[in-house]
Amino acid sequence: MNPSERLRVVVTGATGNVGTSLVRALEREPGVASVLGLSRRRPRLSLARTEWAEVDLSLEGDEPRLAQYVADADAVVHLAWRFQPTHDPATTWQTNVLGSVRVFDAVAAARVPVLVCASSVGAYSPGPRNGAPVSESWPTHGWPGAAYTREKAYVERVLDTFERDHPQTRVVRMRPGFLFKEESASEQRRIFAGRWLPGQLFRPELLPLVPDLDGLRFQVLHSDDAADAYRRALLRDVRGAFNLAAEPAVDAGVLGRMFAARPVKVPSSAVRGALATAWRMRMAPASPDLFDAVLRLPLMATDRARRELEWTPARTSVEALEAFLRGVRAGGGDATEPLAGRRFG
Repeated sequence: MNPSERLRVVVTGATGNVGTSLVRALEREPGVASVLGLSRRRPRLSLARTEWAEVDLSLEGDEPRLAQYVADADAVVHLAWRFQPTHDPATTWQTNVLGSVRVFDAVAAARVPVLVCASSVGAYSPGPRNGAPVSESWPTHGWPGAAYTREKAYVERVLDTFERDHPQTRVVRMRPGFLFKEESASEQRRIFAGRWLPGQLFRPELLPLVPDLDGLRFQVLHSDDAADAYRRALLRDVRGAFNLAAEPAVDAGVLGRMFAARPVKVPSSAVRGALATAWRMRMAPASPDLFDAVLRLPLMATDRARRELEWTPARTSVEALEAFLRGVRAGGGDATEPLAGRRFG
């Protein structure tokens, strides 16, 4: 590749779970000249070809700086997303939806040739009753009860309009399953289980039983494998959506084998009731509406990513979960504020 053709890539949410994996993958990519990582807080992470800049996508006042950072980009990867506070969905909407609109507006104004956007399995409508995997053509209306799935679905509609109005920009939407790695474990424990749950509790010898809930079957992917798919999408002339997941799909049987524990049937209503009580008392950060959404997620077929991106996950879903559990027990983290490693607190 001619050095003058190497890409200048801007990554929003570059200090998060997938962002840190992606900037490292782009550091090793000969087709990338430089990376500008955008985040609310400048990280301590030092990489040879990556520079950092601070921008808050939730703030209208940061729009001029965002436009400046995007102005000379060859490609923008939009990863920034806020999961909390679930008790204040207006706050997450400000970052996730209005922040995404600000990124897309900046991309359009600068006529950036490539936009790769992080969507999710959560954008999909509930899956078919027979449990068959869905392709990228499955409706993306989300589950209306949960803020996360509503916001992912809304951003999909914004992208529909963007693609119609700006055909000169090649738009790619990535729809991965649950993304895990060892370095993201502390952050994800804080987001979904709370900062006061000790990571040492996640040990096989302490979990003799795992709940077997109707509808609990989901797909997992290592964050580094997701980053590899993003890298390939930047460099190939592809458009549209790509499902991303590793095998096997995770259910109570898979979890039971991981923990050497016995699956036990538990009514989902009982679990939801307990979660709702804990959430209302602010003892659990994950809302019961998100639990409802998870039980309705479809399984995704990943044929298109394997065919058009020539992408294959390097790790199984079990290996990704095992990496996450190692990180939870050890307080795994990275040199960024979102991924700060803590075993407790």
